[in-house]
Amino acid sequence: MKAIVYTKTGDPSVLTLVEREAPVPGEGEVRVRVAVSGVNPTDWKTRGGAGPEGAMPHPEIVPNVDGAGVVDAVGAGVSHVAAGDRVWFFLAGFAHAAGGSAQELTVLPGERVVPLPDGIGFDAGASMGVPAMTAHRALTVAEGGPERLAPGALAGRTVLVAGGAGAVGHAAIQLARWAGATVITTISSPEKARLAQAAGAHHAVNYREGGTAERIRSLAPGGVDLVVEVAPGPNAALNAKVLANHGAVAVYATDGGDTIALPIVPAIVANVRYQFLLLYTIRPDALAAAVEDVTAALRDGALPVGEDAGLPLTRFPLARTADAHAAVEGGAVGKVVIDVG
Repeated sequence: MKAIVYTKTGDPSVLTLVEREAPVPGEGEVRVRVAVSGVNPTDWKTRGGAGPEGAMPHPEIVPNVDGAGVVDAVGAGVSHVAAGDRVWFFLAGFAHAAGGSAQELTVLPGERVVPLPDGIGFDAGASMGVPAMTAHRALTVAEGGPERLAPGALAGRTVLVAGGAGAVGHAAIQLARWAGATVITTISSPEKARLAQAAGAHHAVNYREGGTAERIRSLAPGGVDLVVEVAPGPNAALNAKVLANHGAVAVYATDGGDTIALPIVPAIVANVRYQFLLLYTIRPDALAAAVEDVTAALRDGALPVGEDAGLPLTRFPLARTADAHAAVEGGAVGKVVIDVG
């Protein structure tokens, strides 16, 4: 079978197309014939050496943690999926060197393989994982909950999504809207505003035009209940001005710098909560909740992808995985996917 591997960290040129033996699923494992591999910033950062001192956790790594395809075989003890089932999967390759999705067949722990609802395509399935599950966690960390998402779970709440045209921002808009929130997003151009509103945002505020806090406050006079934050450093002062009492900021990235200068007194007065999150290290029960709720949102048709849904897709064949990584690293708008099968 064909696979993309790297044996040292570095720029996209370290990615190589090879032929390897098909992996065999062990107990509790599932082998998936990959149709579409999703590429996320975490994939190129890991390949680039984001780990401690750029260390390789394994001698050879297959990249990309998200994907979708068809179950090819199952190991002993697996009962929730069977050969022939259409599935989406997440955290492929995490603590499992050969499990990345940039290959024709991948073996994963069974709990990371999820049935894909009828009528939902592989593009959508491969776009869940990191973006949708991160967004789910960000939307469920506020004081007073909710801890789960479903229609009505965020009714009466106002959610501010920073960077609504990104993959996580896009999923956060869709999930928040599905759960009944009023959704405001900040973007940097009219084109990104169009994409965020296609995803379901009620309001898009271009922060390059100035007066961002005042415009958000005019849309949410009582303040914002929850911020899904991609740039906590640059946006710290803005968040302090727009958060409601007992508001929360869910931080999932460090765009614009890896430090925050917080205005402490306003945060104290408003009982503000900052929650930092990383999909790889959240509790297993939070992962399981995200899987269930994201799948329910997929079933409801709440998580479409593509230009009309506000998430343009840029496609590459497996042999051009290096170009796919370079596109994501270069800030491609929307979602980059790799056609594997």
